[in-house]
Amino acid sequence: MFISNLSSYNPGSFILVGIPGLEQFHVWIGIPFCVIYIVAVIGNCILLCLIAVEHSLHQPMFFFLSMLAMTDIILSTAGVPKTLSIFWFGAREITFPGCLTQMFFLHYSFVLDSAILMAMAFDRYVAICSPLRYNTILTPKTIIKIVVGISFRSFCIILPDVFLLTRLPFCKTHIIPHTYCEHIGVAQLACADITINIWYGFCVPIMTVISDVILIVVSYTLILYAVFHLPSRDAHQKALGTCGSHVCVILIFYTPAFFSILAHRFGHNISRTFHIIFANLYIVIPPALNPIVYGVKTKQIRDKVILLLSAKGRE
Repeated sequence: MFISNLSSYNPGSFILVGIPGLEQFHVWIGIPFCVIYIVAVIGNCILLCLIAVEHSLHQPMFFFLSMLAMTDIILSTAGVPKTLSIFWFGAREITFPGCLTQMFFLHYSFVLDSAILMAMAFDRYVAICSPLRYNTILTPKTIIKIVVGISFRSFCIILPDVFLLTRLPFCKTHIIPHTYCEHIGVAQLACADITINIWYGFCVPIMTVISDVILIVVSYTLILYAVFHLPSRDAHQKALGTCGSHVCVILIFYTPAFFSILAHRFGHNISRTFHIIFANLYIVIPPALNPIVYGVKTKQIRDKVILLLSAKGRE
């Protein structure tokens, strides 16, 4: 898709330098990144397998959770393997099509993650505010429409980034002071006006994520209103318990995201090294923590994992 659309301005390849100023520590920095990445992949794969084989988990909430797990694997895999190849093997070169592909999947999975969290908030809203109509509202047909809608929306939002880069002439340096390709970082290497890139790259995805956050906040406001009108304290705790893991994942995803946005906008005194390390941590830590959070806080998953481990122990 990307290769056929490359313009005559194709620069051939870029050089990813890793973390500027810490080159001598790259080998050691790569070790924790590798460990966290392995945890993320294994944890999300276990989650996917568990949801696939356990019929009791074939519910809308767990379907969205499996989609979140797949997207998290894409997010971390789009960035971490290349980062490790830079740290450990000095494989710093990346082709222009490879750079565009990496950029697309990193940004696409980020925006899709946000949309999935919004869909999960809607699922919890229906489950708590209209429990008797849950199965009639969230039918398989409706869920498919939601999944196709949020996937297509994310695709349409990020795809223009690719074309905005292929139109640019790259006659400056081809050295990217980062561990992976991202839209504005690549655009800044062009010897042309990148105003459109800056406005589109910042405003459109951010406004999309902000709209997701607003809808999540509205959903949980209605959920809290419904919960505190339940007749008993036990009912309060049970209802809020079903939302606990989702709220934790929301905080894990959005807190560093908004911190990063604010740091880029106002943190002029924050070193570039910190920005790059934080950007790398962001694409690997939430994917590693999400399956752990759901494994600990979601009773259905926790019970299945314990049952699976106890069965293996008896063998």
